[in-house]
Amino acid sequence: MPHVITQACCGDASCVYACPVNCIHPTPEEPDFGTAEMLYIDPQTCVDCGACVSACPVGAIVPGHRLTADAARFAEVNADHYPDAAPGDARFPVNANWRLPMAPIDKPTALTGAAPDEVRVAIVGSGPSAMYAADELLRHDEVRVTVYERLSAPFGLARFGVAPDHESTRSVSELFDEIARHPNIEIRLNVEIGTDITLDELRATHHAVLWAGGAPTDRPLQIPGVDLPGVQSATSVVGWYNGHPDFLRATPDLDTDRAVVIGNGNVALDVARIFTSEPDRLASTSIDRTALTALRSSRLREVVVVARRGPEHAAFTMPELIGLADSHRRVWVDPAELAGVDPADHDDPTVSAKLELLHEIAARPKPAEPFIRLSFGHTPVAVVGDERATGVEFVRTGTDETVVLDAGLVLTAIGYRGKPVPGLPFDDQHGTVRNDAGRVVADDGPVPGLFVTGWIKRGPTGFIGTNKTDSGETVANLLADAEAGALPKPDGRAVGV
Repeated sequence: MPHVITQACCGDASCVYACPVNCIHPTPEEPDFGTAEMLYIDPQTCVDCGACVSACPVGAIVPGHRLTADAARFAEVNADHYPDAAPGDARFPVNANWRLPMAPIDKPTALTGAAPDEVRVAIVGSGPSAMYAADELLRHDEVRVTVYERLSAPFGLARFGVAPDHESTRSVSELFDEIARHPNIEIRLNVEIGTDITLDELRATHHAVLWAGGAPTDRPLQIPGVDLPGVQSATSVVGWYNGHPDFLRATPDLDTDRAVVIGNGNVALDVARIFTSEPDRLASTSIDRTALTALRSSRLREVVVVARRGPEHAAFTMPELIGLADSHRRVWVDPAELAGVDPADHDDPTVSAKLELLHEIAARPKPAEPFIRLSFGHTPVAVVGDERATGVEFVRTGTDETVVLDAGLVLTAIGYRGKPVPGLPFDDQHGTVRNDAGRVVADDGPVPGLFVTGWIKRGPTGFIGTNKTDSGETVANLLADAEAGALPKPDGRAVGV
């Protein structure tokens, strides 16, 4: 039976380049790579060589005959991505040379042209985009990388943003540990740019500065009552149960029967799943022990995850929904909210597959408490309460009908946004640093020696592994500027912190 990609897929495409028969798609060269919810193996083309298994940094690929019951559905998910594909067709040619342009470099290579004998690069931030960029840079003997991290531990969202029960996904940190052991990289922790050292100082002492600071703020929900006690962002809860030092005091009020999460992306599902998981099951994970103690005494009976749009527009991914349906199982959908929604009406196979699974979940008996209820078609108009939140008022989307959902805890999960960085031109409309393929661009053109990568470059889209190709693009332009002699020459002094 062919190999199968499962829920843990991080999308970094290492498997794509390891595959000798081009059976894993979408590839970074294909237009849907940036929007795909995961990568997929074509079962008709796969030759079961196992090369992808060793290449995957998160253990997401397994032989089909070894799928657990919780992951069995992914065999169908992979196959359904290729309904009309056949070996050797025009879209998926079997060509041993197709992958050479972006294949991993086994040995360090030398820079050419006008590149200096040593290229000193400062990377601000140590999350996935930073570490993938460092990996690409360190393939060249002349490059010396210094990573500056504000926190006391590295790797950003890979450490503090992934749910503790997603242990396979969190294992990408092992790859970053390996990169950090390279002799030409130094990671300086507890260093905040703008406080401990300025951006101008970094620019003066390095050939290039690559900003990888992410999108650290939540998109605000602008409705009355959102500032009441009992309302907080889902991001703060993720940081709380992951032990992020910025959120140690962000303990949610779990002394209530119901929580409402506004928004239905993967972060919303992560928080809802942690709130409704057995604490004893979480005890074997990396969850913060203080958070675990609080969850043990939780009174929550129901977590309602509410979306403004209909189920056909659900923001969560199919892998996350499968995880809830087949592993967690404490999830339910009111059948009335799916009335008139027919999976067959949708051409997109991912949308129709989500709808089919939602109908399957709705047909199940309501699970034991505490459980998650997925709700659709409700637009929030106000948080209800006087001294603290007691519920949320919604309008049924597209109507004038109002509904009040009682809740003692309200979480907002409507996305992330980058914030302006002093010294870097900011695109306020998109919440990103203005750039052209990673080169920072000011009003008068590109700024020599300044680069960006990750969410602050492209916006908060994609998964952990999406940063690999994103950082690869930025680093390719940085090295091209080095070879062209276009990087500023730093002074000889060392950077003090």
